[in-house]
Order: sequence, then structure tokens, then C-alpha cells
Amino acid sequence: MSERDLQFLTDLAAQLRVDSVRSSAAAGSGHPTSSMSAADLMAVLFAHHLRYDFDHPDNPANDHLIFSKGHASPLLYALYKAAGAITDEELLTFRKRGSRLEGHPTPRLPWVDVATGSLGQGLPVGVGEALAGRLERLPYRVWVLCGDSELAEGSIWEAAEHAGCEGLANLTAIVDVNRLGQHGPTRHGWDTGAYARRFGAFGWHTIEIDGHDPGQIDYALNDAQNTRRRPTVILAKTRKGEGVLEVENREGAHGKPLKDPGKAVDELGGVRDLTVEVQPPPKATPLRYPSGTLTLPEYKVGDAVATRSAFGDALAALGAARGDVVALDGEVADSTRTEEFAKAFPERFFEMYIAEQQLVAAAIGMQVRGWVPYAVTFAAFLTRAYDFIRMAGVSGASIRLVGSHAGVSIGEDGPSQMGLEDLAMLRAVYGSTVLYPCDANQAAALTTEMAELSGVSYLRTTRGATPVIYQPGERFPVGGSRVLRQSPDDRATILAAGVSVHEALAAADELADSGVPVGVVDMYSVKPIDAAVLAEAATTTGNLIIVEDHRPEGGLGDAVSDAVSELGPRMVKLAVRDLPGSATPEQQLADARIDRQAIAEAVKRLL
Repeated sequence: MSERDLQFLTDLAAQLRVDSVRSSAAAGSGHPTSSMSAADLMAVLFAHHLRYDFDHPDNPANDHLIFSKGHASPLLYALYKAAGAITDEELLTFRKRGSRLEGHPTPRLPWVDVATGSLGQGLPVGVGEALAGRLERLPYRVWVLCGDSELAEGSIWEAAEHAGCEGLANLTAIVDVNRLGQHGPTRHGWDTGAYARRFGAFGWHTIEIDGHDPGQIDYALNDAQNTRRRPTVILAKTRKGEGVLEVENREGAHGKPLKDPGKAVDELGGVRDLTVEVQPPPKATPLRYPSGTLTLPEYKVGDAVATRSAFGDALAALGAARGDVVALDGEVADSTRTEEFAKAFPERFFEMYIAEQQLVAAAIGMQVRGWVPYAVTFAAFLTRAYDFIRMAGVSGASIRLVGSHAGVSIGEDGPSQMGLEDLAMLRAVYGSTVLYPCDANQAAALTTEMAELSGVSYLRTTRGATPVIYQPGERFPVGGSRVLRQSPDDRATILAAGVSVHEALAAADELADSGVPVGVVDMYSVKPIDAAVLAEAATTTGNLIIVEDHRPEGGLGDAVSDAVSELGPRMVKLAVRDLPGSATPEQQLADARIDRQAIAEAVKRLL
């Protein structure tokens, strides 16, 4: 590299530090010191290695850059300014109301793939983007800037193992090893070798460098691009707050604007107005798979079929109809029934093993690239990935989650396998959709409905076979419900979803035989819920019995209450309140007091 290039990179890095200081000072908050340590790394990346068309962020050949250390957003925005994507005026709106430049990056900016800031997420999402690149047969690269503090996160090592086993040579992690976390030194300090040994054990190519030497940085980035059949990690020793004596390599400066920003700017050589011409990518067309006609499986009314089986059959049918659908499973494909998709479309099926955080993160990364991912495991195990699901909501990511083996009705496996919190968990996610089918034809229809949904959507399926009550081909719009029993003489309305629908129907028949007519509504769309049907039930019968194979907190009962509590109906919530043990499905429902007998008794008590 010529002296002229070295000088430019040094000046550009200084400008990035200055702009990080200025934007944080204007905001009165932020993380300038965390930005300053990585300025040299990003200056070299933008000037010589990143291939990106800022005028066309949807260019399929663009590289992807993820700031996993999202708190270093002042650096990211300073880079956007240097690249001409934003103005200096916008830079100084950092963290202000209405600004696109939020405290941590979100896709409100068109060049940001996913929201970051919850540490340990950027690299797992990068794995998903890199897998998509292989699927599309595109030459783009995925660059992930990580902090050394977040290497304590287990999700980082889920990503490291998966990327290593897959040989994702299009993925490069750049670790800013600045030694200091939010509160004191990191576990390994500047011992880049400790990190190198770990990544190396997972099959990564490792490079240890001085993160403030542009020549070494340039060499490392070139080396990463020339490495074949394995991902690369660049472990860069840096100093937090580099360039300003007041904060350089000093504890207690994390997450604060500098006390004397004017002095710091002078120490860094003053305000500059350098521009960097980021090179656009070469033209390339992503591989896409053919689409055909959707032919959903059909199930005969009266037969007993598990909704998880109907989901698997429907997903395979959807894969034939849509070439953009991909499936990811957490090593339970024979139980979740995604194996049907895997058999039909092995190139679009991704085994993520028992790593639920990476499972969800990979789906998030794939949807960035325009794929329609279904990420599937047992409902109980999605709890491990909840932070990723939450951040998917912040990102506005469109992913489809499917949780099987939900509720006490799974039977003898016991409470560790029972998803009893999943409806509450998914209802709480911003912009989410929550669906809970009760029979096979409904499950198949809702599986296809999910393909068109934006945001995080969730389908809850059950282990055991349930009676088919709907005809093949019936539609079940999101936000709807089905009135299964209704008469002008109804004295109460039973509201149910999934397995409890069948118990509610049996209870209604028993009550009718004893002269107590009641309505039954299948609330298959838990969020959004059918408020109009609920309002009618609340103002006609005035007595609502909600029954769900779920904890009482946050599930169907609370969704109903949120919709109609102001109308003043009397409501009884039947849910799983105790800790189940091992028993048959029928015994579990009875012990939890959510079976047909318990429902009938609850109606009689209410009346």
C-alpha cells in the first residue's frame, strides 16, 4: 500500500473518530469510545474492500455489513456520511426524536439489514445471510463487526460452530478487541490468542493484527477474501477511545459523550470532510427456484390427524408452489414433520441442530435476502431464542416460527417438553401474528397464510391426533374465528383454540343434553383476535368461558380480556395452573382442569 493510501486511511479514520465524538456530543449520549476503537478497521473496509451500491441498497450483489456491536452506531453513521449516504446535518440529529439515526441501528435506514444492540446477535444473523449467499450462488460477502465483550455470549459460539461446519468462506467476523467492556476489562483482555484458539477449534481461519495499523488491516481483509472453504475471523487489538488522551484505554468512559468534545476534536486533528468512494458490486443475478401450483393436502372430516403432520405436508406443498420458501429445523424434523419438506427440497432445507438461537437468527438473515423462512422446533425450545425473536420484531423481519408439541396434551414427556408459555411470549412481540389451529385442514390452510405475512408470525401445532372438523379447501383468514355452535338461546359462549376446541365441543354437547345451550367459537387467530365476534358474544350471552392448553398469563384468555373487558362480560379462564407430571394426554387435560368435564362444570358454576 502506498504512503498516499496509508495517509488517506489514517485521515479517514481520524474523521470517523471526530464525527463519532461530534454526534455523541450533539446527542448528549452515545458510545463514542466504542466507535473510536474500530475506526481504522472500518476505514480500510469501506475504502478498499466493501462492495456496496448505496444508491441501490436492494442490489442483490451488495455485500452485507452488520454492526453486531450496535452501540458503536456513531461510527456506522460517520461511515455513511463519509460514503455520501447521509449529510453532516443528519449526522448531528443522532439519537434525537424523529431521526433515522437511532441509538442502536435499525432498518429504518435502508443500508441496515437488521436491528442490533442486543449483543451476540450479529454473527448468527450473518451466518444466515452467508447461507443465503451460497443458496443463491452469489459472490457477495458478509462482514460482521463484533466487540470482544459479546464473545462471552453463547450465541456467538453457536454461530461459530455452524459457520465452521458449513465452511462459510463468504463470512468474515472482525472483532474489535479493545479490552474494556461496560464495567471493567473483558474476560480475556488483549489476549487475542485466547479467542483465536476458540475460533480455530471450530474450523475458522484466524488472523491476529494490530487494529490501528491500516497496512495490517488491509492485508487481513485481503486474506479473508482469498480464503477458501472456511470462514475468517480477524482479531484486532485496539484501544478504546483511541486518539484522545482523556479516554484512551481508560475505564469509566463507556456509553458517555466526551466531557470536552471540542478539545477531543482538536486532538484528533479537527473536523474533516473526506469522502470515500465505496465500490459497487459486480453485476450478478441470484439463483431462484421454480414455482408451481399450490395443491394442499386434504383430510377427511372425522379422521384423526395431528396438526404437526398437516403442517409438514402443507409446507412441502408450499415448497412446490413457491421457490422462495426455505425451512430450518432444530434437529427434530421427524417430530415437527419438516422432514417432508427436506425430502422434497433438500437444497432448501437447513439443519440447524440443537441451537435455537442460531435457528432463529439464520431465518432472520435469510429473510433479509428475500427468502420466506419457516423456522421450526418444539414450542418449549423457542424460549431459548426469545431475544432473537424480540429483536426480529424490532427489525421488522418477516419470519415464520412453528412450535410443535405444545401444551400438556403432549402427555407422558412431562413439563420440560410442554410449551406452556409460547402464546404469551409471541403475543408480546411487536407486530407479531399468533395462530393456533385445531384440525389438519385448518393447520394446512394457516401454513400457507403465513407465507404472505409480514413481521414475526407463529403457528402452534400439537403432537397428538385430533379429529378433522373442517372440510378441505376452507379458508381461515388471519384475524378471523369460526363459530361452531350458536343459537339465540345460548346462555354462555365457550372460547377455545387448538386442542381445547374439541374439548369445548364435547362439553357443549353434554350441556345441551342437560338443557343448557352454549355457543362455541374456535379462536384460531390468537393475535390479531376477532374482536367483532368476541364483542357479539360478550353482549349477547354475556358469559365467556375461555379454555386453553397454556399458562393463564398472556395467552388466549388475556387476548380475549384485552378485546372485550370494557364491555363487562363475566369471564372464566380455564388454563394450566399447576405443574404437570407424566400422564396420558387425556389425564393431563383432566388434571389441568381444561377437559370437557371441567369446561361443563365451569359453565354450570358461572350460570
